[in-house]
Amino acid sequence: MGPFRDEIETLEQNGITRVALPRIGDPKVIPLWFGEGDMVTPAFIRDAAKRALDDGHTFYCHTRGRQDLRDAIKAYLDRIYGIEVDPDRVSVPGSSMLGITLAAQMATGRGDHAIVVGPNWPNIVNTFQVTGARVSHVRKRCEGDRWVLDLDQVAAAIEPATRAIFVNSPCNPTGWIMPAAQQRALLELCRERGILLIADEVYHRNVFDAEVAPSFMTIARDDDPVIVINGFSKAFAMTGWRLGWMVHPPRLARHVAVLSECFNTGSTVFTQFAGIVALEQGEPLIRDLRARYARGREIVMERLADHPRVELARPEGAFYAFVRVPGMRSSLGFAQGLLDECDVGVAPGYTFGPGNEEYFRLCYAQSHERLGEALTRIRGYLDRHGNAL
Repeated sequence: MGPFRDEIETLEQNGITRVALPRIGDPKVIPLWFGEGDMVTPAFIRDAAKRALDDGHTFYCHTRGRQDLRDAIKAYLDRIYGIEVDPDRVSVPGSSMLGITLAAQMATGRGDHAIVVGPNWPNIVNTFQVTGARVSHVRKRCEGDRWVLDLDQVAAAIEPATRAIFVNSPCNPTGWIMPAAQQRALLELCRERGILLIADEVYHRNVFDAEVAPSFMTIARDDDPVIVINGFSKAFAMTGWRLGWMVHPPRLARHVAVLSECFNTGSTVFTQFAGIVALEQGEPLIRDLRARYARGREIVMERLADHPRVELARPEGAFYAFVRVPGMRSSLGFAQGLLDECDVGVAPGYTFGPGNEEYFRLCYAQSHERLGEALTRIRGYLDRHGNAL
């Protein structure tokens, strides 16, 4: 028996980085593999971080985040959802992914069980695996031009050992948005069973037919078993800043502070000043990004959806297309072959959970010119190799 737990020894690299890391930063590659565009974080946000550095904000702060940032998040949530959030519910331990990690650590351990609604970002499974929990998937299905979730399947997957259910809406990779009625039903199920609902809402402003996606924030009581994860990466073009927040029951504030101290000692201080400015001045940016991504979505539908080897449901939110190539035997082989031959990076479908081997994911947040060129190359690759896939 070695010194490392089996849960660590058996961790596997996700398929996105497996394809991307050998050529990350290669200028010849059009990178549609990660969840980000090619637009630099706007100057008004960058300048706030620079001012914070120049003003000497380089010391420790509260492990749940600076009070002025937490106040700004509360004010932002109150404004966009028309609610009144208890300030003690808001914590900023670090990135949104760290928030998910803390939530998983708080709910599950060895012998416990978690349910992940898929297709899902692959690191969610690893996050639960690290705790020692078993994971079951409940996969949405694609019906015509939209993805749907059967909540009866979620209920049927619950076991006596189930401690957490994870759902991401708007969804990476499918673009699915969970309807408000389903949110209410799932929350009631978690209340009845005493299960923690971990709701990843980081794409909450990346929607095309509304100002904001339906949120558990609007229906969850302070004492409900819900932790909502959100952040700055997707709504404000701040992926590299690693700044996100959690909204949790207020009685967990002390526990989050302790866990944050263990994992990260709190968010990077000067980035928190950038977060405040993004929340207070960022609505024009959000509108511009929405228009940019909406046009990117249309370019994908125009250039790819009519290909005879492709099935593609129109994404409702986020900024991904989850493309099916019926009969494809290896999504990893497809992604690697496309990269090697065409210098286009996409994410292989297998990494988003079981049942996705015939899919690949592309991010349409790139500039429209680069996106169009990448889609031309993808079509050409499908034309040349479609019968062999």
